[in-house]
Amino acid sequence: MTAHACELDDLLAAAKRAAGELAPTSGDERDVALAAIADALETHAEAICAANERDVRIATERGMSTGLIDRLRLDHDRVGAIAQAVREIVALPDPVGEVTQGRRLANGLEATQVRVPLGVVAMIYEARPNVTVDAAALALKAGNAVILRGGSAAINSNAALVDVMRSALAETNLPVDAISTVDPWGREGAAALMRARGYVDVLIPRGGAGLIEECVRSSQVPVIETGTGNCHLYVDASADLDDACAIAVNAKTQRVGVCNAIETLLLDRATAQTAWEAIVPALAERGVKFHVGPQAREILNLAGYEWVDGDETDFATEYLSLDIAVEVVDGVDEAIGHIRRYSSGHTEAIVAQDATAISRFVRGVDAAALAVNASTRFTDGGQLGLGAEIGISTQKLHARGPMGVHALTSTTWILTGTGHIRP
Repeated sequence: MTAHACELDDLLAAAKRAAGELAPTSGDERDVALAAIADALETHAEAICAANERDVRIATERGMSTGLIDRLRLDHDRVGAIAQAVREIVALPDPVGEVTQGRRLANGLEATQVRVPLGVVAMIYEARPNVTVDAAALALKAGNAVILRGGSAAINSNAALVDVMRSALAETNLPVDAISTVDPWGREGAAALMRARGYVDVLIPRGGAGLIEECVRSSQVPVIETGTGNCHLYVDASADLDDACAIAVNAKTQRVGVCNAIETLLLDRATAQTAWEAIVPALAERGVKFHVGPQAREILNLAGYEWVDGDETDFATEYLSLDIAVEVVDGVDEAIGHIRRYSSGHTEAIVAQDATAISRFVRGVDAAALAVNASTRFTDGGQLGLGAEIGISTQKLHARGPMGVHALTSTTWILTGTGHIRP
């Protein structure tokens, strides 16, 4: 066994021990530690930002896209927002010990199902340093130890953040190894997490399709799959076009490098030209480039806008940039069919006033979140009152949608009797 492998085994074992030490702690003890982390982030914001500047400089030199650099970048305001997100997690009720169901059986036996920590949660994610803190804070709130593997593009930022959080834990009653990272081992560290059966209880990948597919395919430990965000906005013939315009602009341009930004705009054929004229100028003035599908090319006046021919590849793409696919569909049923074909199952949206169209859309589209007359940007743990999120699950087992503290727990049945035996 190599020295690296021995060190990784030691780290995994330390995280397992930390999870055992965390299990009996109280919610108050964990909240004190989280509050200390939030304070430490603000105290050391200057050092964190300096480390992040090194990452951003290297990423820029290597030609990273504007959207991905935006995900990577930290400043004092963003560090403050990350600290505030930790405090919002502190304010959440303790999920550990929460009774999910219970009953007294006919024989007098009391059966109660309660929430318990998962144990050791591993996170593999890309160049988003805020995830370093969100994942650690949510895991700790739910009584778990966490092992982090961030993308190489954020190596300096993540190292600074982990150091700050571990130093904060050292001043509390919780084990320092409740938060650890395999970043120094690079790809070898990520592979070790996928093989760490017996040490890691669940692995959560968060990033592009390639990363997620690799984890799902190669992992020997259970994986909660978080999906890419090929999100659609369907503008029905009954839509209020002022609302449609505001929602489209917000969902596409407020922050382009995020998974809950829309990547396709679908227009009802009955009002397609009118909707195009209402919505597209506002997108165009913000620099959006249009990938126009064959049906849209037939009927829309495209003159004056930057556009290219769109095809199957364009409809299947998560751009993470100021690009959007556009197509015309024959009403809500064809919109549902298009979405079923290309959706990643993240968030799908409809703008409509017709209750029947809304009902058909909500019942016909299969996604982790559906937005009705609202922006897809609300599919976010913080926005939904979860404090933050460890990821947005697009699978259907255990957890789906934005994953807060409850998604980081399992359950135990407690059977309480008075000498009961089964006849």
